[in-house]
Amino acid sequence: MSYLRVFPLLLSLLFLAACNSEQTPVSVTVQEGSSVDASPEAPTVETTELKELDVEVETPEAPTVPEQEVIKPATAPKVQTIKKPAKDATVTRDKPVVKPAPPAPAATPAKPAATAPSTPSAPATAAPAELTEVPKIVPIEAPAPPAKPTAPDHTAWNSLLQKHVTSSGKVNYAGFKKDEATLDAYLAKLAESTPQSGWGSKTSLAYWINTYNAFTIKRILKDYPLKSITDLDGGDPWKVKWITLDGKSYSLNNIEHDIIRPRYKEPRIHFAVNCAATSCPPIPNQAFTAANLNAMLESGTRRFVNNPAYNQTDGDVKVSKIFDWYGEDFGDLRAYLNKYLKTPIAEGTEIGFKEYDWKLNE
Repeated sequence: MSYLRVFPLLLSLLFLAACNSEQTPVSVTVQEGSSVDASPEAPTVETTELKELDVEVETPEAPTVPEQEVIKPATAPKVQTIKKPAKDATVTRDKPVVKPAPPAPAATPAKPAATAPSTPSAPATAAPAELTEVPKIVPIEAPAPPAKPTAPDHTAWNSLLQKHVTSSGKVNYAGFKKDEATLDAYLAKLAESTPQSGWGSKTSLAYWINTYNAFTIKRILKDYPLKSITDLDGGDPWKVKWITLDGKSYSLNNIEHDIIRPRYKEPRIHFAVNCAATSCPPIPNQAFTAANLNAMLESGTRRFVNNPAYNQTDGDVKVSKIFDWYGEDFGDLRAYLNKYLKTPIAEGTEIGFKEYDWKLNE
């Protein structure tokens, strides 16, 4: 056997011995001419002819790993091991069967990080070539609460009273009729708002007295001329709800008996509110305000109590029916009258009441 035939065989055996770690290392002595000697357990094989063994080992190429993907390493291919030939067997070797590497598992894409939902924005527009100034963010201020209604101005009412009411309380309804538009404008101001907590008691009471008197004159003008206020609404116009203030309906009785009397507990108001009758305390010819309220209530009460047309305090004492109808507001009647009378009523004197004249106070 020539060296050229033995040398490839020797290389193949060494390669197979290196791949098979479980086999016992084999040492081979080759002498020219006859046989192949293996150490010490290997049998001696006599051959007359050996075929050339071409061994081709394909090394799988490493798969390309995409960026940011995690893949498992490919399993190394298993190479079929050629067992040692038995004695007297002709050495024939096939090419080792190399199993192809299994395909790399599909890379699981990395789960994107959770991000907060974004608010839809306006369509993008081309950015300017250069920003010369950063726009300022102007904070939006909360709207201020609506201002509370203020007390109405009574100047227009005062002018009408000065023009159409005498100092003794006689009313010129025909003159008021000519200025009814001015009166209506004043009533509209009164209707915008009723007294608020911040107005104060004097301002509020002045509002209610002026409101009662102004709407009483308005009621007369609706049906003027007439002889008596009792000719209206079946004889009792005070019970009819026809006055609208701040969206709520009132009657004249509501204003006097449900608001003024119980709320302010002021008996002198009976000589300030006017019912358009001859026996009613005269309507003053000026408007009530917070500034003049107490002085006007005091002077009006004193004039009425000492006026013999309304109260007879000498001899047989007879006073206005008002002191009878609203006696609970005055308490001890003789004591109350004596606070204002020039000549006090003697203790023990019987006090009677005069008939009430409902003719129009003109």
